[in-house]
Amino acid sequence: MSAPMTAPMTELNPIKALLAQVPFMVIDGALATELEALGCDLNDALWSARLLAQAPEKIRQVHQAYFEAGADCAITASYQATVPGFMQAGLTAEEARALIQLSVTLAQQARDAVWQPGQTDRPKPLIAASVGPYGAYLADGSEYRGGYDLDRAGLVAFHRERFELLLAAGADLLAAETLPSLEEALAITDLLAEHPGAQAWITFSAKDGQHISDGTPIAKCAAALANCPGVAAIGVNCTALAHIESLIKEIRRECDLPIVVYPNSGEVYDPVTKTWHSATCDHTAADLSGLAQGVEHWLAAGASGFGGCCRTSPEDIQALAQWRRSR
Repeated sequence: MSAPMTAPMTELNPIKALLAQVPFMVIDGALATELEALGCDLNDALWSARLLAQAPEKIRQVHQAYFEAGADCAITASYQATVPGFMQAGLTAEEARALIQLSVTLAQQARDAVWQPGQTDRPKPLIAASVGPYGAYLADGSEYRGGYDLDRAGLVAFHRERFELLLAAGADLLAAETLPSLEEALAITDLLAEHPGAQAWITFSAKDGQHISDGTPIAKCAAALANCPGVAAIGVNCTALAHIESLIKEIRRECDLPIVVYPNSGEVYDPVTKTWHSATCDHTAADLSGLAQGVEHWLAAGASGFGGCCRTSPEDIQALAQWRRSR
């Protein structure tokens, strides 16, 4: 007899289960940055998702590098992978669906090459299937602005097929990431409610230490999501290092869920030119030189999952894992 789908969240939440074994979860780092380092050209509306069709072995290679560096969780190459997006690139709907599910398989294969059943020196790593925002599909930088032309119902409809494909592919949870608005986050919770037992973390892109990209206070977002079934964690990604500690504190004031953060390296992204530049603002005590240097502050603020977003590397994740081992 199968377990009831109304099991307590603490039994279903894979992040809480992992955190019962380690002081904090180490998330992987940038996928696109490493793919470019391997010689891949990502100058395309599909970004790294294009390589699901053209060079899947490169994606698997990057996942494996992060697992070997000590990551407890890999985020799949499905951030910009949607059926409409693939079809606009000339694929059939059936081919698009297969590629979306391949993103999970590649991460699973990389995990299986590094972690074996019965291994006791580290917990079994998680596969978090990336669900990028509607703005990623638009490929116009609006994941850093919000202000979409879709309402909540329209966002539910947009996300539904990929959401279901990734769950069916066997991901441990979904990573609804770089969301610029609370409305899009609530659309994700609507889909979670349609699929009892499904789990997702929800992370926002943020413009400063208190507000997500469209200007909504992140404390308001945390309060709205705190008790939604299936929300395994709340946090921020693709955000400047300087803002992370404050954002964690704002979230922690409003909810008791695990908080995950995976900021950018410290450089500044121009979504118009799609280029990176060194930060020119004055550095504060919170604007730390690297991920490992921030962990102690972020742990104290209330977070329990750390990784890297744009312009980070396996070396950054290895430093996080080494910091954890050293303590």
